[in-house]
Amino acid sequence: MTDPIVDKLTNNPKYHELVSKRARFGWTCAILMLAVYYAFIMTIAFAPQVLGQPLSDSGVMTVGIPVGFSVIIFAFVLTGVYVYRANTVFDRMTAELKREVL
Repeated sequence: MTDPIVDKLTNNPKYHELVSKRARFGWTCAILMLAVYYAFIMTIAFAPQVLGQPLSDSGVMTVGIPVGFSVIIFAFVLTGVYVYRANTVFDRMTAELKREVL
């Protein structure tokens, strides 16, 4: 037993466009985050001296601290970009789809 609304929705080209754009953007964000995090972890694993250098001659803070904070900030910014895009582009497309189907 199939629902006619579901059939109408899944046959709509705008639905496929929405699913495609949302998936592509989600994967892009995931790949970006993984690349940044992976680069950080690989630097720690294979070149710890890079992140272990002090920021100044008399200071105790190393390069790794601001780089680590940058990875965290990047995650927050990327999340903000995703939420902004979801609340503008994807929600608008979803509303258009609902108007057409219902």
